[in-house]
Amino acid sequence: MASIRNDWTVNEVSDLLQRPLNDLIFQAQTIHRQYFNPNQVQVSTLLSIKTGACPEDCKYCPQSAHYHTGLDRERLMEVEKVLAEANAAKQKGASRFCMGAAWRNPKDRDMPYLIEMIKGVKELGLETCMTLGMLSDTQAKLLQQSGLDYYNHNLDTSPEFYGDIITTRTYEDRLQTLKNVRDAGMKVCAGGIVGMGESIADRASLLVQLANLPKHPESVPINMLVKVAGTPFADIEDMDPIEFVRTVAVARILMPQSHVRLSAGREDMSDEMQSLCFLAGANSIFYGEKLLTTANPQADADLRLFQRLGIEPEPHHGYDDDIHEAVISDAVQEQHQPVRYYDAS
Repeated sequence: MASIRNDWTVNEVSDLLQRPLNDLIFQAQTIHRQYFNPNQVQVSTLLSIKTGACPEDCKYCPQSAHYHTGLDRERLMEVEKVLAEANAAKQKGASRFCMGAAWRNPKDRDMPYLIEMIKGVKELGLETCMTLGMLSDTQAKLLQQSGLDYYNHNLDTSPEFYGDIITTRTYEDRLQTLKNVRDAGMKVCAGGIVGMGESIADRASLLVQLANLPKHPESVPINMLVKVAGTPFADIEDMDPIEFVRTVAVARILMPQSHVRLSAGREDMSDEMQSLCFLAGANSIFYGEKLLTTANPQADADLRLFQRLGIEPEPHHGYDDDIHEAVISDAVQEQHQPVRYYDAS
């Protein structure tokens, strides 16, 4: 088995990112098979439960109140509507339901509604995840006691590049929230965004920050920047798809036991690019029409791709095998339809 390390250096990881691609993917796939079924992918659905008007100034984010992106501001969703969305996600084969709110941090007045959402989603037999901004240790404990399985809080980029992306919250703020989540007993979902103009050294530094946490995150989302009109990154140069695949492969090598998730940006990835990412060790996706506010491939398109690759959704302790079989069957029946490809340009 590959050793679990928490002492990686930026130079080591930079070297990995620049290895010949065939060698890099072979190493990543070899490690992946030591810990996971190589033909299963964990499937999650993400819902924005409170949209827009975020006080943070993250340059990539259409939900920031600092930019004019045409996004409608919405209040916190009613619990019943959230649970209806969760049930629909389950019927489409999701095993985890993630809820995101555009906040700097949740207020005490919001906590009772969040707790109801968590309990309701758990009763549906789904794993639960939330991303609500920064958490105090008290809030983290309360969410854990309510049954929250995962908490997502991304580091976004390297400490060195962070100040070019965000000024309203420090890197240490993010690390402290991850510590509060871990200390409360929840599983950690933490990753970053690539394609924001960062250097190879920055990508290496981000991955080192994640891999050198006291315990690796159980879930590591690797996001490719989604360029949104009105944000400072609307016209930034596109990332080389192969460089994205390299990032996925190195995340797998550094964090062998973590689920590495293809997250934002899949709408702009070809089927071939996504297939390379699965080969490089990605084994988790979000599916559904949206990731918070940006487009995402349709669930049926994902399942058709799974069918072509011989991949199936990863089951979990609350997973309904009958639903799984029905969803896969529907995808197979639709194979006579033209396959939807995504332009990676």
